[in-house]
Amino acid sequence: MKTTRINKKIADAGITSRRKADKLIEEGRVVVNGKKVTEPGLQVTDKDQVTVDGVLLTKEEPVHILYYKPAGEISAAEDDKKRDTVIDAFHDIDARLYPVGRLDYDTSGLLLVTNDGEFTQHMTHPKFEMKKTYRVKTDGILLRHQQDEMRRGIKLDDGLTAPCDLKVIRDKGGKDMILEITIHEGRNRQVRRMFEHFGLNVTKLTRIRFDFLTLDGLKEGEYRFLKPHEVKKLIASSNK
Repeated sequence: MKTTRINKKIADAGITSRRKADKLIEEGRVVVNGKKVTEPGLQVTDKDQVTVDGVLLTKEEPVHILYYKPAGEISAAEDDKKRDTVIDAFHDIDARLYPVGRLDYDTSGLLLVTNDGEFTQHMTHPKFEMKKTYRVKTDGILLRHQQDEMRRGIKLDDGLTAPCDLKVIRDKGGKDMILEITIHEGRNRQVRRMFEHFGLNVTKLTRIRFDFLTLDGLKEGEYRFLKPHEVKKLIASSNK
């Protein structure tokens, strides 16, 4: 009989990602056949009854959504301060959805939303190096030698950034600037911190591209379902 790691079974049920499933297991919130488990490597079968916080797991049909997140929403399934979250936009969809990665509260743009833990793993794990492009507006000018430094990698408080692509879109003669930057890392507030390294504040930040996906055809707050071939293409990109 086929067995599956318990964290994958939890992810396949649309609860959360494998990595976060490990934490649920370690916290003792997972029960298999009536017994609490704390070992993420436990193997289970389709006949085993698995509950998380008392709710029996059933495998949901996978849902993959491209959402144009407005600024002012939390990239989480819920918020203890009762602020608006990105999941509030999907109250009519009968699935346990969560964001793939995150965009900061003040950042808008392309965010993937799903109930597919394996898909999330491919889109967010550092080893897969998925490319994300942001449009950045700054309150000053990033000089040419600073642009070259950023492309090569700069040292932040959590280490050296990987090389990135950087393109100037508009330079208003010393007042402000609009650029596009493509990175494959996912550190907290990374793009903002990269510009702060050179004394610049980011006044507007929008993720405009995730791998080959764009915001074309969407307005802020709108979403569309990914087509099956788009999901396969994203997985293929992550495996390159």
